[in-house]
Amino acid sequence: MLLMGNNLSDTVTSTDLAISSRGGGQICGTVRVLSDADPRALVVIHPATAVPERLYSGFSDYLAEQGFAVVTYDYRGTGRSGTPKGNRTVRMRDWMDQDVPDVADWAAAQFPGLPRLAVGHSVGAHALALGSGVAGLEGVVSIASHAGVTATVRGMAERAKVWLILSAAGPLASKVLGYMPGSKLGLGEDFPAEAMLEWSRWSKLPGYFFDDPTMRAAERAASVTVPLLSVGFSDDPWATPQQIEAITEHLVAADVERRTYSPADFGVPAIGHMGFFRRGLREGLWPEAVEWLDARLETDKR
Repeated sequence: MLLMGNNLSDTVTSTDLAISSRGGGQICGTVRVLSDADPRALVVIHPATAVPERLYSGFSDYLAEQGFAVVTYDYRGTGRSGTPKGNRTVRMRDWMDQDVPDVADWAAAQFPGLPRLAVGHSVGAHALALGSGVAGLEGVVSIASHAGVTATVRGMAERAKVWLILSAAGPLASKVLGYMPGSKLGLGEDFPAEAMLEWSRWSKLPGYFFDDPTMRAAERAASVTVPLLSVGFSDDPWATPQQIEAITEHLVAADVERRTYSPADFGVPAIGHMGFFRRGLREGLWPEAVEWLDARLETDKR
C-alpha cells in the first residue's frame, strides 16, 4: 500500500509505504524516486538491527538522484513498524526470512520490469546471504555484514561492552520488560525481546548462526548465485575482515568481490559500523557503490 507523497528536495519525491507481513503485523517504510523522470532500476535497502530507517535517508536520496527507485523500511517491532513490545515474539530470523522477502516482493510488484538490486546493512545483508529476497536480483552490496561473535570483537573495552549488552543486560532487560531497550543500553533503537534473545544466543556460537542447525545457514548460503560486493571498514571493531569472511566464505556459488576501506581513504576521522550511510561520504564512497551497481546493470544488458 502506498500512502502519501512528499517532496524531499527539488528532484526527489518520497511516498510512505505499508506492507502486511506474512508473519503478522505491518512493515512501514518509504519509496524514493526522481520527481521528473522514470527510474532506471530498483534498489531495496535492508537495514541493520536497531537502526532506524532515517539513518538511510541520505544514501537513499543520493541513489534516487542517480535514477534509482529506492525502498527503505523498518523491521517489525522497530521504528514505524509497530512497537517492540507489541512485536515481542518476532525473532531475528523472522526479520530475515519474512520481512526482507516481503519487502523485496512488494517492491518488485510496484516496479515491474525494472532491474532489481539490493543493499544490505549488517543483518539485512545476512538475510540476502541466506537467500532471502534475492530472487531476480542483478547484484547485492553488503555493508559491514559479519558473523557477530562477541569473542571476536576488536579491543578489550569494546568486547566487554558488547558482552555486557548481548549476554547480560540485554537479555535480562528483554525478559523483564518484554522488549530490548536498545535506546537506553547504547544499542540503537528499541526492538523485540525475542530478536534480542536470539541474537544473544548466536553471539556465543563460534560460527554465529552457521552453528545453529535450525537455520540451515551453510546450505542456504551455498545456493545463492547473485553477484555480491562485500564492503568493510578498517576501523569497524565488530565487522573485522575475518568475521566478514566468516559470512562470505559460505557464498561458494556467488561471484563475491571484497573491499576494505579506511577513513583515511576519504579524509574522514571515522567510518566504523554505521558510517557508510552518513552524508559525509556522499562525494567519496557512495559513488563507488553506485559504480558497482551500474556495472551489474550493464552486465545484465549483455
